[in-house]
Amino acid sequence: MVNHSRRDAFKLVLAGAAAPFSLRAAAAIPCARRDETPVRWRTGIEGQRQADLGDGTYRNPIVAGDHPDPTILKDGDDYYMTFTSFQSSPGLVIWHSTDLVNWVPLKPALTRPLGNVFAVDLCRHAGRYFIYIPAMVGDTGWSIHVIWADHIEGPWSDPIDMKIGGCIDPGHVVGEDGRRYLFVNGIRYIRLSDNGLAADGALQQAYSPWRYPDDWVVEDFAPEGPKLLRHGAWFYLITAVGGTAGPPTGHMVITARSKSVHGPWEHCPHNPLVRTTSAAEPWWSRGHASLVEGPAGDWWMVYHGYENGFRTLGRQTLLEPIEWTADGWFRARGGDLSRPLPKPKGGRRGRSGQALSDAFATGALGAQWSFHDPRPEDTRRIRHEAGGLRIAARGSSPSDSPPLTCLPGDRAYMAEVTLDLVGGAEGGLLLFYNPKAFVGIGFSPHTMKTFEYAQEQPWMRAPMATTRVRMRLTNDHHVVTFHYSHDGGKTWVKHDLRMEVSGIHHNVFGGFLSLRIGIYSAGEGSIIARDFSYRAIDAG
Repeated sequence: MVNHSRRDAFKLVLAGAAAPFSLRAAAAIPCARRDETPVRWRTGIEGQRQADLGDGTYRNPIVAGDHPDPTILKDGDDYYMTFTSFQSSPGLVIWHSTDLVNWVPLKPALTRPLGNVFAVDLCRHAGRYFIYIPAMVGDTGWSIHVIWADHIEGPWSDPIDMKIGGCIDPGHVVGEDGRRYLFVNGIRYIRLSDNGLAADGALQQAYSPWRYPDDWVVEDFAPEGPKLLRHGAWFYLITAVGGTAGPPTGHMVITARSKSVHGPWEHCPHNPLVRTTSAAEPWWSRGHASLVEGPAGDWWMVYHGYENGFRTLGRQTLLEPIEWTADGWFRARGGDLSRPLPKPKGGRRGRSGQALSDAFATGALGAQWSFHDPRPEDTRRIRHEAGGLRIAARGSSPSDSPPLTCLPGDRAYMAEVTLDLVGGAEGGLLLFYNPKAFVGIGFSPHTMKTFEYAQEQPWMRAPMATTRVRMRLTNDHHVVTFHYSHDGGKTWVKHDLRMEVSGIHHNVFGGFLSLRIGIYSAGEGSIIARDFSYRAIDAG
């Protein structure tokens, strides 16, 4: 069966035209009052939505897609940011900006699997860069690790286990005594050695956070994500409470201040500084904030939030202006974050985003790629060769074969890849959340398989001789359609089953993750992935 209309539609999309078959399956996200025309994102690489609107304003998110728990560093005229990478490896990709709005990825700082990595802290002290990493390694429990580098792009050291157990969400600060400290969830703190690579004292309680009214609808108290800033005569402790997911009105930002890192800390009278108060708002569960000075000396808050109607994209990175008030506190001044806001002044506009498309021709894995929850030996499963990326087979299906994934930041998009099957291998294209939640299609040398509800659907199995196949995945506002071609994309066959994936997110499956595009290789032998392409089809 030949389906020329779908092929032609994809050509139109690649040329920048709107897709003629967009389903618009989800209700429009509230982004304007009824008497206003909604403001669309500007599009950039591959039609991806871009924060910088090109007229001196920006629209959130500043980094789209699953980039939670942002930790930001101002380093002269440059800004660096990284995010929680959970079980992905390589992980902790460092992003760079010169204006706080346009961000590009550099390299991963964590190049080998460490375990389940939660919110980290990126800092610089005495000319050296540090990332403090809470990681669950095997079944040994949480412990804070650290890596360091003399240059932000690396090489980064191997992780050092600091033996600070039972803690997550570190926040580094230099106290008024010149000593270094880590604050962690709880809100507790511990003194560090002068080189910052070991604990030098016992974990102590630092602060009992401000409590919200009992009738507020939140997930749980969960004081976490402490970030510290010394501004003027005060240390400011910015904390997240209310739980990071659950009800959209839960997560929030609070602050306290003290003249000493040892306290006593006083609650801000304006708490909470940031909170989603209604499920009608465009951004949900806003929290885990850091403060940063802009290029012209004004101040900004960076934090994460879920996009209303698109929890599948994970927690995305938001930027909001703040102002310091006469009483020595600060307030958030962004208002409706779906509307354009004036960009920070004084910065140099740089490149924005990254291409997800990959011809696999560089001999190195691009920063967009990572394995989900790999064993250490899984990183050796890949090998570049002429015109492709060979991925050795492991396991029997996507549920036990860690896929190679990249994360989209768009509400609707298309992705294509060509797979060669070598030595009896099975390979396919997925939307993957975790081994218990994914959809996709796969091909063995003799059979086409269909995956829905994280398992193969035997009733959809079809005999089909295959050595090379090109596959296309279209996610149009949570409605997923697959196509495949055995003649290099000249003609396409639409797969008979459409899938709806709006429920594949943390509140259903846990793990704080997002839906990622995945390529899997299972069975015996290997697959060779070629000419991966990505294109957003609706910037919203």
